[in-house]
Amino acid sequence: MQGLNGLNEPQRAAARQTEGPVLILAGAGTGKTRVITTRIAYMIANGIRAENILAVTFTNKAASEMRERVGHMISAENAKKVTVSTFHSLCVKILRQNIDRLGYKKTFGIYSGADQLGLVRKLVVKRGGKNAEIDPKVALSMIGNAKSRGLPLESINHAFGAEIAQAYQQELKLMNSVDFDDLLILAVKLLREHEDVAEAWQRRFPYIMVDEFQDTNGLQMSLLRSLAGTNQNVCVVGDDDQSIYGWRGAEISNILDFESFFADPLVVKLEENYRCPMPVLHLANSIIKLNKGRREKTLWSAKESSELVRLMGMPSAEEEAEMIVSEMLSTKRTEQREWEDFAILFRMNAQSRPLEQTMREHQVPYRVVGGMSFFDRREIKDIISYLQVLVNPSDDVNLLRIINNPPRGIGDGLIESATDFSSDHGISVWEAIRREDFLASRSTKAQNALAEFVEIMERFGEVARTASADYASMTGNLLTEIEYFDYLRRTCKTPAEADMREQNAREFIDSLFAHRARSSKKAKGLQHFLDEIALVSDRDDDDISKKKGVCLITLHAAKGLEFPIVYLVGLEEGILPHSRSVQEGTRDEERRLLYVGITRAMKSLTMTYCHSRKKYGEKQPCQPSTFIKELDREWLQEILYDDHMNKPPTEESAASFFEQMRAMLAAKS
Repeated sequence: MQGLNGLNEPQRAAARQTEGPVLILAGAGTGKTRVITTRIAYMIANGIRAENILAVTFTNKAASEMRERVGHMISAENAKKVTVSTFHSLCVKILRQNIDRLGYKKTFGIYSGADQLGLVRKLVVKRGGKNAEIDPKVALSMIGNAKSRGLPLESINHAFGAEIAQAYQQELKLMNSVDFDDLLILAVKLLREHEDVAEAWQRRFPYIMVDEFQDTNGLQMSLLRSLAGTNQNVCVVGDDDQSIYGWRGAEISNILDFESFFADPLVVKLEENYRCPMPVLHLANSIIKLNKGRREKTLWSAKESSELVRLMGMPSAEEEAEMIVSEMLSTKRTEQREWEDFAILFRMNAQSRPLEQTMREHQVPYRVVGGMSFFDRREIKDIISYLQVLVNPSDDVNLLRIINNPPRGIGDGLIESATDFSSDHGISVWEAIRREDFLASRSTKAQNALAEFVEIMERFGEVARTASADYASMTGNLLTEIEYFDYLRRTCKTPAEADMREQNAREFIDSLFAHRARSSKKAKGLQHFLDEIALVSDRDDDDISKKKGVCLITLHAAKGLEFPIVYLVGLEEGILPHSRSVQEGTRDEERRLLYVGITRAMKSLTMTYCHSRKKYGEKQPCQPSTFIKELDREWLQEILYDDHMNKPPTEESAASFFEQMRAMLAAKS
């Protein structure tokens, strides 16, 4: 059993089966990452070449963690050879080599969320005017939903939305750019239509592993089948009970019907949970078993506990927040806890407001998962736009962002006329502003302003498109020449804001230097850096491990995380399950969401619901969630709010409080 020490028997069975299709049903907290990394190490120890192994997951953070853990188990040399990648990064690798077979240039750009929205907004205004009948965000959502489900854009059930979608795709192609959905669509198309390309990738990766398989969509399954070819050495790891992303295209049928895609697989169930105490698992099992069509599994743990899960009804959201914060303050004192040990989980972001307000009043530090990404800051988007245009001048959206940023005498009227000219002639804006027949009818001032901009971009573009060039120094020189930092200072409201934005910009340049140092031997160049940035900024949530305080987090974002003390709030009809679930028939997915929330708790779990909540300033009555009736009462301790708030403090908590007070007074004296 070389290399399998420390695994339980089902985990060993999953790790040592290296040939043929394998489905690992990994329940919450059952050590799936350990199984995946051990399996990779076991394969290499038994003669499979590291460069022939591909492990795919969904986020850069998960891929990085997996890469790091594998690195602790095998030699550094082999660790570098194993490919651990997200789906989108893998597709970029495939397309960079052969996208020219599909009519694109290999220097294609990648549009992330903000770029996509900018393009759609431009098209909505252009085709529908200022009073257009569709919100750009809604239009973009329609496009994404159609693409992720493999549907043609003309099938969108909204006439103007379908028109915008098709125009959007035409513009992307014209600019030699793709969006995130296109990465999958085009990679699948390439592998299906070009057998030699598919065979080359099949030879490169005869052994494939996929993590979080319950989150895959139809396109990702198609990609997996194309890469697997006739080898069929495919190992997928997932849990249908934690499939909570149907709203963004995940297809639970991929895991439920795995045998119809890969014949006669070995199916291994991981049911021993290493995270939660048994009362929590009993409760989780009692709710999830009511879902129909699931792959049956029952979580169990060696962690016995006499502490039941608490269920409390609250008068309102304000009392709910006050009770939780008060209790956390007490628990922190009595159990010597860190604030990071506490988490409050909720179905909707709006539920965090009274919690945040109460924590501020009591000076309790907290972190809300989400917020503005570093790469979405104005100054960073500006610099990225410059770099994107330097490597791909046909990128209209990024070009239009920077053409007069900082101001250089290229006004809105001139930009609009250049955009119209480019549309009329079926060319990019970059080509338009260099065409004699466009420039001829412009004023001398306009011609000079455009000529100066074109000269700068062509000069720096030669450097940017050279893989071996020092693109980090080039970026600093570009920002100096266009006087970007002076412009930042002029446009900031305070000196503090200007300092912060300049520091962000310089930190970004530092990341360019770090990337160049990291990849100089392979001369990957600026394009590789921009690919990495696009993939990181669009797909990963903020890393909560870098933040301090109580964690306020949605149930969706909490998947994969764990906390010693968990409060699951808002168990009310219309919130959990969400009101939309009745119309959309997604009640089973809402139940899975509750199951995910319950199984985050490592020590104690408290669930709450409110009898009323404020809506538009008025108190509205609330009904307890119908899911509460489905919970096994044997593992629940139902507590009345008044009784709980009026109970006297325990001797232990009182003693701890007075000890802390004495310590504070001693420190001041």
